Amino acid sequence: MGKLTVFVDHRERASNVARILERRDVLVNEAQLDVADYVVSDRIGIERKTVPDFLNSLADQRIFDQLRRLSASYEKPLLMLEGEPKQLYRERRMHENAIRGALSSVALDYGIPIIWTENAKETAGMIHRIADREQNGGRREPRIRACKRTMDLPRMQEFLVAGLPAINTRLSKRLLSHFKTPRNVFSATEETLMCVEGIGREKVRKIFDLLNCEYSGDDG
Repeated sequence: MGKLTVFVDHRERASNVARILERRDVLVNEAQLDVADYVVSDRIGIERKTVPDFLNSLADQRIFDQLRRLSASYEKPLLMLEGEPKQLYRERRMHENAIRGALSSVALDYGIPIIWTENAKETAGMIHRIADREQNGGRREPRIRACKRTMDLPRMQEFLVAGLPAINTRLSKRLLSHFKTPRNVFSATEETLMCVEGIGREKVRKIFDLLNCEYSGDDG
């Protein structure tokens, strides 16, 4: 195989990582990626987060939706965290246990390995090495849309319930264990939802807003 190719999401195109990859003679193709920031083969999608990015996405729960879709779309998803690990606990006011819980959830609930890099240069170097391993070593071509991983029924149910606001995979499993079916979760009352550990009034409010607000989008 010839020149290495990496697909990069258009929002990452202006980053130092993309520029460094180009200086390494990597063909960087900009695309609007629905999942992942970098795609290096048909099976590997990479989500890149600087420490501030990770903490911001953790605060608004966006990270869990991103990782859920990443895990569902790629056989071997990766999360690259850029910065110093100690920075996680200094960057903003967030309880250490919440951060540790999120990191453990990435690995245990979503099955996504975390690769730490010090800066953009090291991130680019790691992406370059993985791309070389996949494309030259494994003869795998990068594809923007990887085939969806096959899910068994319990995983599909967890994925469905985890689509609710502020619900990660761990809480999804608790809800399903308590209510037995997704239908029962969606039809539960506020009081019964709050019987589940980790489901407070604020989460219930967000869930009910989503389920009960009238759809205002177009019809496609």
